[in-house]
Amino acid sequence: MRNHNGYLLRWDDEGMLFDPGEGTQRQMLFAGVSATDVTRICLTHFHGDHCLGVPGVVQRLSLDRVQRPVYAHYPASGRDFFGRLRYAASFYETADLREEPVETDGPVASGTFGTLSALRLEHPVDSYGYRLVEPDGRRMLPDRLAEYGIAGPDIGRLQREGSISVGGPGAGGATVALEDVSEHRRGQRFAFIMDTRLCENVFALADGVDMLVIESTFLAAEAELAESFGHLTAAQAGRVAAECGVRLLVLTHFSQRYTDPAAFGAEAARHFDGPIVVAEDLARVPVPKR
Repeated sequence: MRNHNGYLLRWDDEGMLFDPGEGTQRQMLFAGVSATDVTRICLTHFHGDHCLGVPGVVQRLSLDRVQRPVYAHYPASGRDFFGRLRYAASFYETADLREEPVETDGPVASGTFGTLSALRLEHPVDSYGYRLVEPDGRRMLPDRLAEYGIAGPDIGRLQREGSISVGGPGAGGATVALEDVSEHRRGQRFAFIMDTRLCENVFALADGVDMLVIESTFLAAEAELAESFGHLTAAQAGRVAAECGVRLLVLTHFSQRYTDPAAFGAEAARHFDGPIVVAEDLARVPVPKR
């Protein structure tokens, strides 16, 4: 038996908890994850296996006296559901939980971590997928810095100001621009796609991401069943990863009709030749390095 959903993305200072299903608070204890690690709760939709862990997580935020605000993103049509989950039992609320329902496609949060966006998916109830994009930056080139004799505090000043003068006027001083000693670094990208049938927004969310966490409820032999219930197959997940240039594919959300999760990885691998992780309870999966 596998535990219900519950995925924590550690991203710089952010801890984004996606789809906490029943038992998530218990799994957090086993995983060594504290409520203080959670900065956002992101729900894709309001089927029980994706949200019934909310009451325990919310109450734990107050029990542990989490000091910073925690934001909750969820489909706006489920406001009443979230309200009932948030106050499912009596407790002394001290945490600052700020609800930010998702009304439409587009950005839902931004900060130094990047931009978190949501796009509507196709499921019997309102469902959204999430995409996180880090700002582009620059990678300093040590050999070029050494060539110009730039070191120590001057590196930080160059990054802040965009250019600095090196060498004194009597030594043939020159102005060095940031572009002379660095190269463009594309920001990392992550996508989280749960219950949906194949649609355009699946591809939009997955486009060029470093890590794609995606449902693959059925195998291809049950493709018609997947379509009728608004789900994906492992083969479809593999094709999405291949067409979108994904670096790492993480498969999850397997129907309990199947006894061998490895079959999902094997099916996806027939379409995607990159690295594939078949998610397991309490597994830690690193985001690919830049």
